[in-house]
This record gives sequence, C-alpha cells and structure tokens, in this order.
Amino acid sequence: MPEPGCANCAFRAKYDNKPTSFLGRLWRWHISFCPGWKSYMSSLSRQEQMDIAQKYQIKKYLL
Repeated sequence: MPEPGCANCAFRAKYDNKPTSFLGRLWRWHISFCPGWKSYMSSLSRQEQMDIAQKYQIKKYLL
C-alpha cells in the first residue's frame, strides 16, 4: 500500500486556510474514519501525533 498523502492533502490545506469552509469541514469529518489518516498518524512519532492532535483538536490522539 502506498504512503498516504495526508501531509500534502488539498482538503487538509482547505481546512488550514479556512476551517469553516465546506471542504474544510468535510475534511475534518472525513478524518474520523479514514483508514489513510489512521495509517498516516500511526506512522508518525508520538510527539508528531500529539502536535497534530493539538492543532486539529483530535481527542482520540490526545490521550
């Protein structure tokens, strides 16, 4: 399976630029079940996971 493109995802960039936009909200909803996002997060170090979880307020990874 190829590496997930989550670090360079266009939808993620939309969320970063304007979180309240339709595509931004769609991305935020999408990561709650996306297998690529889960794979991407598990490939990161614990510190990187925490940084991303804090930035996007993802409670699952803040524990």
